[in-house]
Amino acid sequence: MPTQAPEATVPAPSATPVPTTAVPTTATTATEATAAAAAEAAPRIVTAPATRPCPPPRPHWLAVLACTGASVAALLLLVALGTVLHHPLLIPPLAASMALVAASPELPLSQPRSVVGGQLLSALAGFAVLAVAGPGLWSAAVAGGLALGVMMLARAPHSPAAATAVIITLDAPAFWSFTGLLALSCALLVAIGLVVARANRRRYPLYWY
Repeated sequence: MPTQAPEATVPAPSATPVPTTAVPTTATTATEATAAAAAEAAPRIVTAPATRPCPPPRPHWLAVLACTGASVAALLLLVALGTVLHHPLLIPPLAASMALVAASPELPLSQPRSVVGGQLLSALAGFAVLAVAGPGLWSAAVAGGLALGVMMLARAPHSPAAATAVIITLDAPAFWSFTGLLALSCALLVAIGLVVARANRRRYPLYWY
């Protein structure tokens, strides 16, 4: 009786999963590239170490001498004019203006626009309050604050000019003589500032108006 040949056994396929590599899509790659470029282009904030402000350096003695001499000469002339025209109270605010122009010609308060414009606008504010409320301490307080607001609106800030408005409401001077002397004095201050700046090799004015 013939015998049957044994059947060949075929091994079953392995059930172990074959790892696959994910292929990034074009949209994902473009998004990542855009984010990386934006991160590189973003400004980097550098925090500077905190430093305490220092006072300005001591000026040369020739600069001090020039400023002092010019200020004394200008104020002596203003005192003479104020005495002749009977307006000696105008000297204190003009002395403060002279100090700004001679010692700090680079400040906005020292520029001709602020010196001349601030003083004249403050004078107008003072005379307006004087005409409405009359002379007195209450009027002086209102005039000083009003002068400050007018100067800020006109972009001609000049702190000594607020005292001019106060003086007007306290002394009640004549309009034309006081305003004329004030305009002449401001022009003199600017001229002295030019001379002092040239002597000290500094730039003045930075702008006229």
